[in-house]
Parts: sequence; C-alpha cells; structure tokens
Amino acid sequence: MIMADVLKIFLLVVGTQIVVISYWLAAESLYPKIVAAARDRYRTQPLRITLLGALVGAPLFAFGLSLFQMGSAPAKAFGFVVASGAVLGGLLGSAGLCRLIGAGLPSPADATQPWRRVLRGGIVLTLMCLLPFLGWFLILPLTLLSGAGATISAIYARRRQAPSSGVHPITAP
Repeated sequence: MIMADVLKIFLLVVGTQIVVISYWLAAESLYPKIVAAARDRYRTQPLRITLLGALVGAPLFAFGLSLFQMGSAPAKAFGFVVASGAVLGGLLGSAGLCRLIGAGLPSPADATQPWRRVLRGGIVLTLMCLLPFLGWFLILPLTLLSGAGATISAIYARRRQAPSSGVHPITAP
C-alpha cells in the first residue's frame, strides 16, 4: 500500500466523521427541543430506545436499501429517500446522546454557547467510533439505532403533548 492510498483512506474517514458531527450540530440548532427530549430519553431509558430503533429504524433502513437495489429509477429514488430518512432520524436522535456526553464535560462557555455541549460530545462519540471493529461494527450502529429510537420516542412524546398546547410539535420553538 502506497502513501497515497493511506492518505485517501484517512481523509475519507476523517471527512465522514466531520460530516457526522456537522449533522449533530445542525440537529441541535434546528430542532433543539427534539434533541433535548432525545437526551432525556438517553438518560432515562437507553435500552428501550435502542430496542425501538432496532424494531423500527433497522427494518426501515433495510427496506430502503432493498428498494434502492431494484432496477427501476422510481424505486431507487424512493429507496434512497427511505434509507436516508432512517439514517437522518438516527443522527437527529443521537445528537441527544452527544448533548448528554457533552454535559458530562462541562465548560464555562456552556452558558453562552450551549451548542458546544453537542460539539464536545460529538467529538468524543466520533473518536469512540474510530476504534477498528468495536467502533465500526458495535458503537456506530448502536448509536444510530438508539438515535432512531430516541427520535421516534421524542417526536411521539411531543405529539402527545401538542394537542393540549395547540402548537405544531415539530416546528414549535
């Protein structure tokens, strides 16, 4: 293996991890209430949301991949949307895990810049996912599965509360 191959693989991995952290930060800025609810779910019921993600998120992702592998263009497009939606749901919910990890690493800047909790937690979680085999095949899939479960649980809890308040559960500030 030449140095160019090593550099290519290294930059692909680092670039992917930077993109994942960016999605976590975007989730924190666009949907802070859902991320906060997901953080609460991680704190109180981590096993339940992981099982929920495995029961709902994994089959949804597998269904999207199976559609994506079909021959027709509309099926491929729909499969891509379904699989991407499952992954985005996992990233949205796992931003709550990043926020929980980052809250365990407090900083004086948190009072004025609360997004830094997600950044710190995301960096720690990303570094955990870099560990060969254990990080790639256990930590990362469990993070995305539990994130999907946390997203589903957080949205469902917000929808249950929304009719009494009269506001839309997802777009409410």
